[in-house]
Amino acid sequence: MKIAIASDHAGFIYKEFLKKYLEEHGHAVTDCGPSSDERCDYPDFGAKVAKLVSNGTAERGFLVCGSGIGMCMAANRFKNVRAAVLRDENDAILAREHNDANVACFGSRVTSMENVKILADIFLKTPFGGGRHKARVEKIDKL
Repeated sequence: MKIAIASDHAGFIYKEFLKKYLEEHGHAVTDCGPSSDERCDYPDFGAKVAKLVSNGTAERGFLVCGSGIGMCMAANRFKNVRAAVLRDENDAILAREHNDANVACFGSRVTSMENVKILADIFLKTPFGGGRHKARVEKIDKL
């Protein structure tokens, strides 16, 4: 799968860990930055991933900041991007099954690296449920 990934300074170590993990599992990963853990602004990097998902260059995106919330807010500004903060397995399943989320956001200050790996796997493997959820996702995309 084609995946775009980015972080801010708070999520840099997690981004590097997740990028390596995804590549080891056969995914084509585009690293949208940053290239170090020097202070930077999450909207700049969230936008880079969101643009790639929005235009179809990437099938999914992963974003990491301190809480996951700021990145999620930035990513959701883009057409056809449905970003969700994932903190547990239920979040990952429902974000995909009910909302057809295409960007997963993680908080390095609230979620362990091991849990991020588990949640990323669930996010990538869980299909969209369609059915009654399809019309709701279409409404979101029309907003």
